[in-house]
Formats: sequence, structure tokens, C-alpha cells
Amino acid sequence: MLISHKERHHTGSVGWLRAAVLGANDGVLSTASLVLGVAAAHGTRGSVLVAGVAGLAAGAMSMAAGEYVSVHSQADTEGADLDRERGELTADDKGEHRELAAIYVSRGLDPSLAQQVADQLMAHDALGAHARDELGITETLRARPVQAALASAGSFAIGAATPILVTALVPLAHVLIVVSGTSLLFLALLGALAARAGGARLAPSVIRVTFWGALAMAVTAGVGALFGTVV
Repeated sequence: MLISHKERHHTGSVGWLRAAVLGANDGVLSTASLVLGVAAAHGTRGSVLVAGVAGLAAGAMSMAAGEYVSVHSQADTEGADLDRERGELTADDKGEHRELAAIYVSRGLDPSLAQQVADQLMAHDALGAHARDELGITETLRARPVQAALASAGSFAIGAATPILVTALVPLAHVLIVVSGTSLLFLALLGALAARAGGARLAPSVIRVTFWGALAMAVTAGVGALFGTVV
């Protein structure tokens, strides 16, 4: 009797995790930098908030559109490969059996066992076997454009809302310091979340995201302060 044992692997969450974490990270960083730039240019609270909200809307739509187009291109390629493979299975079934068996031999199976495995898998789901073992396409990692676009836009909006909320709550004189500090904290938390969910080390991920976040905000605030003094 075979006992099914399903293990939890980090690769199962790679697709949505990438879009969600990148979206939230970009939302925090781009909106915080925009808010800091306008604030450093001596903008009023109203102008700072308008800039932040506009950045949220534009950024969320941009992330959704970019992610959808990118992932849809991948999905189109996968679809074309599957159509081609479906045609090859119809035209040369025996050749496809040999091809699949050769793949298993290259992975270490005995030729006779590889042939048996290929025959049984193709009898069960020929296209699925070739998609997985020849093309590297699995149901878990297949491209999902709509899911990626929604995750990217939603996470961007959530990330962007944090510096906007902080800006609305703290005195204008403290916006630069408080938005910078809280945004770096949020970025560090996102880096830790991504590392933990992906099974990577926490420290390098946190350091990487906070360093580049601090640099981006410092540059944007510097440009805003320079522009404010010139204009």
C-alpha cells in the first residue's frame, strides 16, 4: 500500500511571492521617495499627499500592466511549446516515447526501466509527461498573467499606502525623518518576509533591501531639496 506524503516546498510559492513582494517593495520605496522629494522641496502637506496618491495610482497600474505583459509573453511561449508538442505526439508517438525514455536515462535510470517509466507516464498523460520532463512546464510554475498582475498591483498599493498614511498623520516638519525611518522598517520587514517564505537567509536579504532603499530615498530627497532651492 502506497502512502501519499506531500511535502511543502518553497518553489510552490515562487510565482505569486515574486510579484507580491516586488510590488510591495516598489510601492513603499517609490512612493516614499516621491513624498520625500516633494517634502524636501518645501511642498505643502497637500502637495505632498497629492504626489503620494498620484504615485500610488500610477505605480499600481504600471506594475499591473508590466507584469501582465511580461507574464503573458511567457504564457504565450508555453502555449506554443505545448501545441508543438501535442502535434509531435500525434505525428510520431513512438519517437516521443524514445525521446522521453532518453531523458530519464540521462537522469540516471537504467534504459529498460527508463522505457517502462516513459511508457507508463505517457499512457497516463502523454502531454503532461513531456511538458514536465522535456519542456520544464509544471502546473505549479506555469505563467498566470492575471494572477501576477493583480498580485503586483495590489501589493504595490498596500506598500505605497504606508508612507502616505505616515505623511498624513505626522507633523509636516517631521515628515522627512519619520517617513524615511518607517519606510526603511517596512522594507526590512519585506526583505525578511521574502527570505523566510523563500527559504533564504534573512540577514543578506534585509541588508540588501534596506541599503538600496536608503540610497534611493536619499538621492530623491537630495534632488527635491536642490530643486526647491533653485525654484
